[in-house]
Amino acid sequence: MDALKDLNPKQREAARSISGPVLVVAGPGSGKTKTLTHRIAYLISSGVRPHNILAVTFTNKAAEEMKTRVSKLLSADGLRPAAGSQPLIGTFHSICARILRKDARALGYEPDFTIYDEEDALKLIKNIMRDLSVDQKQFNPAKIRATISSLKDNLTTPDDYEIEADDPFRREVHKVYVTYQNALHKQNAMDFDDLLMKVVELFEKHPRILQRYQSQFTHVLIDEFQDTNVSQYKIANSLAAAHRNLYCIGDLDQSIYSFRGADYRNILYFEKDWPDAKVITLGQNYRSVQSILDVADAIISRNSNRKKKKLWTQNGQGDPIVIKEVENEMEEGDFIVSEIERLVRARDLALKDFVVLYRTNAQSRALEESFLRRGFPYKIIGGIKFYQRKEIKDILAWLRLCLNPNDLMAMNRVHDLPAKFFTIKNQSASCRTKAQKINFLTEDFTKKSKDLKLTEFLEYVIKNTGLEEHVRDGTERGEERWDNVRELLSVCVKYNEEEPQQATRMLVEEAALAQEADNVEYEKDLVSLMTLHATKGLEFSVVFIAGCEQGLLPHSRALFGANHEELEEERRLCYVGVTRAKEKLYLSFAQRRMMFGKTQSNPPSEFLQHIPEHLIEFIPAEEENVIELD
Repeated sequence: MDALKDLNPKQREAARSISGPVLVVAGPGSGKTKTLTHRIAYLISSGVRPHNILAVTFTNKAAEEMKTRVSKLLSADGLRPAAGSQPLIGTFHSICARILRKDARALGYEPDFTIYDEEDALKLIKNIMRDLSVDQKQFNPAKIRATISSLKDNLTTPDDYEIEADDPFRREVHKVYVTYQNALHKQNAMDFDDLLMKVVELFEKHPRILQRYQSQFTHVLIDEFQDTNVSQYKIANSLAAAHRNLYCIGDLDQSIYSFRGADYRNILYFEKDWPDAKVITLGQNYRSVQSILDVADAIISRNSNRKKKKLWTQNGQGDPIVIKEVENEMEEGDFIVSEIERLVRARDLALKDFVVLYRTNAQSRALEESFLRRGFPYKIIGGIKFYQRKEIKDILAWLRLCLNPNDLMAMNRVHDLPAKFFTIKNQSASCRTKAQKINFLTEDFTKKSKDLKLTEFLEYVIKNTGLEEHVRDGTERGEERWDNVRELLSVCVKYNEEEPQQATRMLVEEAALAQEADNVEYEKDLVSLMTLHATKGLEFSVVFIAGCEQGLLPHSRALFGANHEELEEERRLCYVGVTRAKEKLYLSFAQRRMMFGKTQSNPPSEFLQHIPEHLIEFIPAEEENVIELD
């Protein structure tokens, strides 16, 4: 394959290793996606049929990028798989949903099951706690929901969950968990965690179904392997067990999502479960200058749970990183804005080349104030996701009811809408109450969903539910909400050629499976402000990491807990932030910081202590206020 000539020797070795288990340890900026997509194209050029290839990643955006890259590589090599014979590339959740749409009946579900998002799941938990008389002040519903989610990630069913006599929280969790699962089943619904756990259950209870998928997917590729949880790891191993062609690529040093259930140890387990696995390390970095990579290495090398590697680059040594001491959070924000102004002029950079990172969302307030005072354009990344906006969820609730009349969460949402806006033509004399109107509309919409193109159907729903009149209330916010509704119509266009009811199903599923990363826009010329967690997978010419103080980065939870692993994850989080930078990196800490109504005076982050002096340009605060780094 001619395209492999574009790869460096290690990437080429990884792309050409097409038989047996392979683990690729890919450092940040090392061309991980390029290597993965070239391997898929190489498999096809080597005679593997496209539909025998399964590639799994963690965001819809990453999946779409992989599809585009693979298509371009195949076209360049004169290979164009037929429309029905493409590699299956998607997220774990979308692929598991696809499997369950086909085989859900084996587990007692109908194929048109609803996928409950986090809001739906939490509402159902609250309803159950109310019905079971569980005190929601004593037992936080969000905590119970998070506990149940964690149990599912680890494949712990209600029957497996051990109840301790002296632990009232565990007793209440068990009681809610049992009822919650029964309610989901009754409503023909699954939450996000069920999509994974139910596939594991499907494969364990129905070996023939597993064998069918094993026969189809002779080559299984897993991206961002460090972010897999227990259930995802088990699914990957199960699918690859027959042909043993499991290819995993990731970096333990970038595992930062334990709060979502990710288990960094899966990379360490891989070599135990697959003792004949070939391990390849990608150490050449194409993103950053060497000084930034050396700082990253100095920070992460303190972790014990890792696979050692040394990042190197041909991008030159670059400037020393800047460690800036400030008096307080206001001075920190002003310094950052001033440096951005200076660098825009000095280096001919655009505003979108800059990002300001912080450990907690609460830090954004002071930073925003500095940007606003100076009239500097910026964007907070991590706002309300498009599909989580009220007006969008209101429309989708009607569509969900057309697909699954047992969807209680959608029914409750529809009942909360103002009935005065409903437009019901040719209604019977008995269609007077709100419930009767909703039933009439649901039946009418269900019929129309079988005949109209998706955009036409959605316009019909909008018109007959009076959504425009409800949303456009004469305010600027109302116009913004109406723009969101119209944007949903734009989304529908791509499904217009599908069979009508299938198109509705595809839109509802896209909304349910959308991730936060899929809603982020970087094209506009604005400075991005975001948490360190949100920056994974991105890169910027200049990176500012604000609040490099003990108690913030690393977070206080990691400092005062007995769990050494939490501190190591904080270090990995810092490492991810540092390695987003291509040209320049700034780390700032404050002598005093107002947080949650109190002034705090914490020492500089211990992570700063580990950086060699020759890599640092240290800018102190006023002379009388200087805090030494060591």
